[in-house]
Amino acid sequence: MLSFGLSLITLFMALSGPVWAGVSVHYVHDHPHCIVTSNGNNTNDVPILKEAFQLCGKHGSITFPEDQNFWIAEKFNPIVNDVQIQWYGKWRFSDNITYWRNNSYHIAFQNHWAGFVLTGRDITIDGGGTGGVHGNGDLWYIAEAGKTQAGRPMPFVLWNVSDVIVRDFSVWQPQLWAFNIMNGSNILVENLYVNATATKAPSGSNWVQNTDGFDTMDARNVTLRNLDYTGGDDCIAIKPRSYDLSVTNITCHSGNGPAIGSLGQYLEDSSVENVTVTDLRVKNRWGFYIKCWTGALVYQNSYESEYQPRGGGWGLVRNITVENLDVTGASRAFYITQESGDDGKHGGSSKVAISNITVRNVAGTLSVESNTIPISCSNVHPCDGIVLEDIDQVGLSGDAATLSCTYVADGGVIGLGDC
Repeated sequence: MLSFGLSLITLFMALSGPVWAGVSVHYVHDHPHCIVTSNGNNTNDVPILKEAFQLCGKHGSITFPEDQNFWIAEKFNPIVNDVQIQWYGKWRFSDNITYWRNNSYHIAFQNHWAGFVLTGRDITIDGGGTGGVHGNGDLWYIAEAGKTQAGRPMPFVLWNVSDVIVRDFSVWQPQLWAFNIMNGSNILVENLYVNATATKAPSGSNWVQNTDGFDTMDARNVTLRNLDYTGGDDCIAIKPRSYDLSVTNITCHSGNGPAIGSLGQYLEDSSVENVTVTDLRVKNRWGFYIKCWTGALVYQNSYESEYQPRGGGWGLVRNITVENLDVTGASRAFYITQESGDDGKHGGSSKVAISNITVRNVAGTLSVESNTIPISCSNVHPCDGIVLEDIDQVGLSGDAATLSCTYVADGGVIGLGDC
């Protein structure tokens, strides 16, 4: 039996005509359900959204209707438990760059920031194919003209979460990393669309750096199915302490391709283990790559390192399988590098040990003449157990793939002539 207790909880703010903003609540089997209506006219909707999460974010459900556009003009971090969210409408971040640079949540890793952070457990988000967040990122791309500055906020962060499902969700024009999982376990994301496009960038210029599509850090048991990405950086970035990941059916139209990295940037364990990536199409600079930092502390002249010495971290990268990789149009199919942050004086010093990596069934014609697969590892922990099978991709002029190996254990790479 359904029992309904109807009440209009918030504010009512008249717009031009009989349209009202607020949160309407009714109860289904004693569980609250909120339907949220925006203010409109680019008026801050965060107070309304906060109320919806407070009223219905625990053992309830929330609907953002498809015809509603919500203006996000301040940071917020709802904490929920056992909630279903019908996220059919769009959230759009405000155009107040000054506010966001000075008021977003700080994330210590690479000195980044976040505007919206969702925390909790037993969370289901259904975007319905129409809903998601719009970062208003083009304003940032134009303002910085390809020179990323500190303070860009991530538009969607799952932090300290467990048992999460996100389906049919979009992130348009993210200011920075689009969809970021930090401190999370048991997470399924399927049918994710990300598009970061700089409308004013000169031809050949990348004004959308750091617009990663899907990132994980301190995450365990994560499944990603069906990602369509357009942007200027890593399509997927699997960052430190990510374990037991399954990634399937990924299309990367631009950017760097999927990556494991950056690892070892800080003096801490940066391990990544048990990752499977299948059915991957990359039409960008690189195919799939693993990137680790030098093993010594080296001063870095960048805001991402807070102008401090970085490197020297440790950990294991192992049990990684990449198969069914189409690199048509990419400039490189696969590579490993462990020299990030080096000043030319610490080559081969990385403390991250890479082993048991399988890359299988790679095809397609690259966009460049060279078809070398570089495996450049660490003299401290030479790469071992690298298996390359059915590598059929060719360079632009038809040359077959070849290997280039540095700091690799004897017999550490099998395939393409071994090394």
